[in-house]
Amino acid sequence: MQPGSMIEGQGRTELVFEGFFAHKRSGDRAAEATTQAAADVTRPTIGLALGGGAARGFAHIGVMRTLIKHGIVPDVIVGTSIGAVVGGCYAAQQLDTLEEWARTLNVRSVLSYLDISLSGSGLINGKHLAARLESGLKDTRIDDLPIRFAAIATEFNTGHEIWLTRGRLADAMRASYALPGIFPPVKIGGRWLVDGALVNPVPVSAARALGARLVIAVNLNSDLFGRGTIIASHGSDDEDLAEAAAPPKSNGFRNMFSRESSLHRQFLGRRGRPGIPTVMVEAFNVMQDRITRARLAGDPPDVLISPRLGAVGWFDFHHAQEAIAIGTEATERALEGVNEAITALSQPGNGHSVAK
Repeated sequence: MQPGSMIEGQGRTELVFEGFFAHKRSGDRAAEATTQAAADVTRPTIGLALGGGAARGFAHIGVMRTLIKHGIVPDVIVGTSIGAVVGGCYAAQQLDTLEEWARTLNVRSVLSYLDISLSGSGLINGKHLAARLESGLKDTRIDDLPIRFAAIATEFNTGHEIWLTRGRLADAMRASYALPGIFPPVKIGGRWLVDGALVNPVPVSAARALGARLVIAVNLNSDLFGRGTIIASHGSDDEDLAEAAAPPKSNGFRNMFSRESSLHRQFLGRRGRPGIPTVMVEAFNVMQDRITRARLAGDPPDVLISPRLGAVGWFDFHHAQEAIAIGTEATERALEGVNEAITALSQPGNGHSVAK
């Protein structure tokens, strides 16, 4: 090979390598630019509004697990009733403990928490359940939580909507789930408080007020919608007249003085006639349905997750695993909408930060 040819070959090789490295540097710069652009996008402050629904509320665990699994971490949590319990446990880093306990519940263990009381202002004293909550939370204060949190309660004698944003977390939870007639009111800061679902069953408005730009709401009672309709013509019939004319049944001399038997019938009901808790809860359902419709219509969330919990009753705490699974499934269906809302509300910025 001639010297000139060798030099020419070396020159071509150098040009090839120079082109390769130039292309690589260009690719690196493009990747860096893409990464920087992603870093410069500020995602919206995310708030969760967790609704009430007693045992149905274990679905909130499935909702939160699924959102977090997909990187959708809340900055603000506001809960009503059982929503305050699940949201508060997450904020206090006790969600694992709550879920483990919920999954072990059966009919017998649930009954052990029902400390029936006929001398107070609620059918259930609630001390056993409160002790169970406090065993994990101890003296945790809302003020010290790493994220913004509020539990919604109602001042029963004024109807005021109370946002519990400071003080002992366990006390706030108890007040938020104190269903009137079932649990006694809870006194906090000089006010007697009961269940927040009386005024704000799915607290979207509170989540926004606490700084959430994007609100994901969870309505546990969506399958109650449509129950309330108008029966335009109704009245007594022959069956009612026959029952009224029938002589009262005698249960014998012994049952006349059986206080336990009488209380059992009043509490659990008997065939054809509901017991006290059933009447109270069904009446509460009707009221909550109407209030939820009005509140969500006036202040709709950006994304609404509606687990179909028709098979899980208010006192079916032993169906926790089923409720959690339903919450998970409902959230997975809603993920596309959640991500679209996050993208739509994201803005150029210098990184996401939320002041507590």
